[in-house]
Amino acid sequence: MLKYLAADWIFPVNDLPIKNGAIAVDHDGEIKEIFTADEVEKLDVIVEKFIGAIVPGFINTHCHLELSHMLAQIPQRTGLVAFVQQIISSRQADAEKIDMAMRNADKQMFENGIVAVADISNQTASKEIKQRSKIYYHTFVEAMGFNPQRANVIMEYATGIKNEFTPLAASVVPHAPYSVSPQLFALINEAAEKEDALISIHNQETTNENDFFQDKSGGFLALYKFLGLDIEFFKPTGKTSLQSWLPFIKKQKTLLVHNTVSSKADIIFAKQSHQDLYWCLCPQANLYIENLLPDIDLLIDEEVKITLGTDSLASNKQLNILSEMKTLQQHKNVSFENLLQWATINGAEFLGLSSLFGSIEVGKKPGLNLIQLSEDFKIENDQVIKLV
Repeated sequence: MLKYLAADWIFPVNDLPIKNGAIAVDHDGEIKEIFTADEVEKLDVIVEKFIGAIVPGFINTHCHLELSHMLAQIPQRTGLVAFVQQIISSRQADAEKIDMAMRNADKQMFENGIVAVADISNQTASKEIKQRSKIYYHTFVEAMGFNPQRANVIMEYATGIKNEFTPLAASVVPHAPYSVSPQLFALINEAAEKEDALISIHNQETTNENDFFQDKSGGFLALYKFLGLDIEFFKPTGKTSLQSWLPFIKKQKTLLVHNTVSSKADIIFAKQSHQDLYWCLCPQANLYIENLLPDIDLLIDEEVKITLGTDSLASNKQLNILSEMKTLQQHKNVSFENLLQWATINGAEFLGLSSLFGSIEVGKKPGLNLIQLSEDFKIENDQVIKLV
């Protein structure tokens, strides 16, 4: 039995918007047919008509489900160094509390029309939730270790966690340039190439990151002292963070997350150095932590592949991709069509899921969300009604 859903606008993503169009979908959520306004008028079936726009399910390419219990625990606008210190100091909590918070976060994302998530993990606590979820998850198991002598031990540990996530999709990835040694980068890259695995990394979230690599200055020195790490062995590269670490990842599809202070020179270097990069924006987390947004116009001008993420509830008030879109539209005046592409098909392509998700096409099961837009396609609120 098919359901016929009509709205003021249908946004297929892979094609032009359809005014007063409709979609036929079966009980499994598979798109069977798409109708123009004229074709809708000729249908001899019951058509459910909605006020608003129907769009595909959203793809969240950066989340930390494990930090969901830290909602509203860390003050806003402390800067990344202080934020990381507070995460380290207070992420431990009662296992039952952590589990319940993760379950609620998963439920919240599903209700907000998110159909797939790239999630950062440091342990296996989220496995059961992901197995039972209606959302598709790819887990990025973070490897962290700046001391080159510990690279093999750290890689072995992270690989063990990754293997425990079987049969779910998972891969070992570097946490951030300032927490991964060249030796550990090499091991991660070797494993990723062998398994043809996806890579994700926190990139250039603060000017302190560039300062550290360029001349071994800035706030990260205080972070290493806080952690009790001797970094005497580290020699500055004289280059920005991105230009220092990217050569370690040779060819695997890689997601650069945040990119808050990435410059034009960085982006040009990245495009010349690596042919399969995606750039994830988490605007509400950027505002929460650093009160700063990436240069969106620059990223658009350079025609990089952009995706969207929510980051965690430690650095966000909710897990809602439409809210991230609304923030970028308000602060950076990004067109709705661009935002929708970033929130759907680009994320699906990065995760290798574009045959299923990302656009409203016959044969796909992308999920269907109803949202409210103004006449000039401004997002009116962040409320999502999940139709399918």
